Amino acid sequence: MRVIFMGTPFFALPILRAIHRNNHEVIGVVTQPDRPRGRGRKLGISPVKELAMGLRLPIMQPETPKDQVFIAEVRRKSPELIVVAAYGQILTRDLLDIPPLGCINVHASLLPKYRGASPIQWAIVNGEGRTGITIMKMDEGMDTGEILLAQEVEIESDDTAQSLHDRLAQVGAGLIIKAMDQLERGSLRPIPQDHREATYAPLLKKEDGLIDWNQDARDIFNRIRGFNPWPGAFTYLKGLRLKIFSGKIINEEIGERPGKVVQSGSEGIKVTAGKGSLLIKEVQLEGRKRMSIREFLIGNEIPPGTQMG
Repeated sequence: MRVIFMGTPFFALPILRAIHRNNHEVIGVVTQPDRPRGRGRKLGISPVKELAMGLRLPIMQPETPKDQVFIAEVRRKSPELIVVAAYGQILTRDLLDIPPLGCINVHASLLPKYRGASPIQWAIVNGEGRTGITIMKMDEGMDTGEILLAQEVEIESDDTAQSLHDRLAQVGAGLIIKAMDQLERGSLRPIPQDHREATYAPLLKKEDGLIDWNQDARDIFNRIRGFNPWPGAFTYLKGLRLKIFSGKIINEEIGERPGKVVQSGSEGIKVTAGKGSLLIKEVQLEGRKRMSIREFLIGNEIPPGTQMG
């Protein structure tokens, strides 16, 4: 099958690799333009571009998929199918109508739940016990198209956004090949989404990581897992931002004001929450490196009674 692949971040890499090695002809890879990155603001390439260069695949980087020169180039290549995985922009009808088998998307949730840019993170933050991968036939909406295939994945109690991301990417790689094989045979039967059941996973912002110590310890714990590694859950300690990367729920009522340190030692810093408390185990203070609590307490005294937030 002649395929154009569209994707940008690390999530898309196993999916592109799977298509490339499964006897499909990848006639083009579309990814976001090179962008300035880091403190030096040097131009950086996307993970998908780096992989495509290594595989010696043709690369296209339009500023927008609405660009008519880009659309004409895609039309000239005559793809049978366009596969999208975390590309980062909504496609127009001009592009969607080009391949005879349509455009299909690998989405990291069980649609219609968690439509949008950050389904993995918000599923963990909201305390979901399961999520999955959906292969969807694309339309002009945001993750509103018909469902072709779906596979459920359990969210483990110690999953972070990173660990769940990596597992879902591998599931997506297997499921896209299954979907493409069935598309070639004509055996897929699209199922419309129930739009009444839709929920949304908006693009993450740094301020989403701010911890509210009035919440239950479990909700705070889920926020820490869901925003690890980015944007990072954080609080304030003596006026400095303190990112928290791991912790443990303590199911006890201490009767202290939320956000107060009640215990500090090599096992962790115990902080009260609206319900229960949280034992903080790994942190990064503003301007410092990420470290365990044991390392952190060597140069930072956090006595009981210290107020977080």
